[in-house]
Amino acid sequence: MSDSVTYALDGAVAVITLDDGKANALGHEAIAAVHDGLSRAREDASAVAIIGRPGKFSAGFDLSVMTSGTDNARELLRVGAELAIEIHEFPMPVVLGVTGHALAMGAILLLAADTRIGGDGPAKIGLNEVAIGMPVPRFAVELARHRLVPAAFIPAINHARIYDPEGAHGVGYLDQVVPADDVPAAAVAHAAHLGETLRRGAFVATRANCRGQITEQLRHDLAADLTEFVVELPAS
Repeated sequence: MSDSVTYALDGAVAVITLDDGKANALGHEAIAAVHDGLSRAREDASAVAIIGRPGKFSAGFDLSVMTSGTDNARELLRVGAELAIEIHEFPMPVVLGVTGHALAMGAILLLAADTRIGGDGPAKIGLNEVAIGMPVPRFAVELARHRLVPAAFIPAINHARIYDPEGAHGVGYLDQVVPADDVPAAAVAHAAHLGETLRRGAFVATRANCRGQITEQLRHDLAADLTEFVVELPAS
C-alpha cells in the first residue's frame, strides 16, 4: 500500500485506513493506494470500510499539486474523480468512517459511498472549493445532486457552505452520527452487516439499476472537467 494508506481484513470486511499523520490530503500516492486496496477487496471481501485518522477523514486534494499548474491540477482531478467513480459503482457496499474533517475531495468521497458514519464533535464537512478558488467540477456537482437534499444543493455547492456533523447528516453528507471514538468500529460493523445480508449478484445488478445511468453521466462530465478545470490562485 503506502505509508499513509493501510489495508487489513476484519472478517469479510476490507478495512482501508487513511492516516498520513496530518490532514489526510489526497495526492497521487494516497489515491493509488486506495485504488489498490479496492482491487484487493474485490478478491478478499464482501464489503469495504474506508476510515480516516482521529479528527481527520480527508482535507481533500493535495493543494501543493493543485496549485502547481493547470496540467498538474487536471491530472490530480482525473485520478481523484476516477477513485470517486470507482467507489460509486463498486460491486460491494462501501462504508466510510468519517472520523473528522471531510472537505473538498474528502467530501466528494462521502457523496460516492453507500453509507457514511460520522463522529460527533467539531468536524467541518463540505465542498469549500468556491471559497478557495476552485470550481466544483461537473462530476462532483452531479454526485451532490444525487445525494444531497434539494434545499441544500445551492448553498452546499455554489456557496461553499460547510457543516458540522449534525448539519452534514441533515443535508445528506452523512447517514449517521455516533460518538467520535466509536466511528471506526461502527463503520466496520455496518460494512459487515451489509456484506452478510446482501447477495452479491443481486447487489451488483441493482447497483447498475440504481447508479448505472448517473455513472455514465459522471464519466461524461469528467471529460469536460478535464478540458476546463482551472484553479484561481490568490493574488500575490
